[in-house]
Amino acid sequence: MTLPAFLLAALGEIAGCFAFWHVVRLGGSPWWLLAGVGSLAGFAYALTFVEADAAGRAFAAYGGVYILASLAWLWAVEGVRPDRWDATGALLCLAGAAVIVFGPRG
Repeated sequence: MTLPAFLLAALGEIAGCFAFWHVVRLGGSPWWLLAGVGSLAGFAYALTFVEADAAGRAFAAYGGVYILASLAWLWAVEGVRPDRWDATGALLCLAGAAVIVFGPRG
């Protein structure tokens, strides 16, 4: 359940933050904020389904997934193709997230 929860959380967080960006930076309708708040609430709810022994560990591991999902959003929604530095940074973050999730615990 962890991977689907991370993916839903990422979509909710990115979409929610983008709604605020759209209003503040791009002059969009304030109605976007309603969708943004709902999306951010969905993000927080999705993280409760992550299988982890502590919330902080789940949130830390989620960071790597969030970075990868943000770059996918950049490409799919904003039409900006990530470059090799974006990809390298995302891979480093995912490696860190994997250490957090799969590291042996006493």
